[in-house]
Amino acid sequence: MNWLTRLLGNSADTATLDVALRDALAKWEALPAPDLGTAHFETRYVVINTEATGLDLDKDRLLAVAAIAVDREQLSPHDSFHAAVEPDAAAVLTSLLAFAGKGPVVVFNASFNRSLLERALDEHLGITPDWTWLDLHWLLPALYDEHIDRPARLADWMKAFGIETFQRHHALGDAWAIAQLMLAAQARARALGHNTPRTLAELEHSRRQLRRHG
Repeated sequence: MNWLTRLLGNSADTATLDVALRDALAKWEALPAPDLGTAHFETRYVVINTEATGLDLDKDRLLAVAAIAVDREQLSPHDSFHAAVEPDAAAVLTSLLAFAGKGPVVVFNASFNRSLLERALDEHLGITPDWTWLDLHWLLPALYDEHIDRPARLADWMKAFGIETFQRHHALGDAWAIAQLMLAAQARARALGHNTPRTLAELEHSRRQLRRHG
């Protein structure tokens, strides 16, 4: 059984959740869809990062989740979230949704982090958020090809920008580094005329297409 099979076959029955969690989910679901045409200085981005038992989506499981807001181009350690998933995954993931709102969401290496998180959200809460995912793994080489002109590791980008964090390979520690890279990405994007979440999403899409067909 691979992770996709589990994704499709293990959706949670939300009727089994307690009333407080169901109310919190309903409140999150009632949030309005974000306006992706607002400028960066008017937008609250949320960096999300995960920590897992390993890097194999077929067998490894989610250990912890972290999120940090990049709100109106400002980064504050106080506007953050971190929790171990066990023993109450439903409560932790509901709190993550409440913190993140409805996006846009910033990750590094969405192919792993997004897949792992969406699997957990479906398994424990029966939902897959319709977030706009922005993957710095693709956006950074599109914006800073003078540093690195291809998808590279988070450690390579941290070295390129001289970014440090308090703990590597920790959900919140790496999220802090990714959030600093997002600030750099916003600055360059603005200079190049990519002024909104929508234009960043379009830039990421075009970079993926170029890489796929290049």
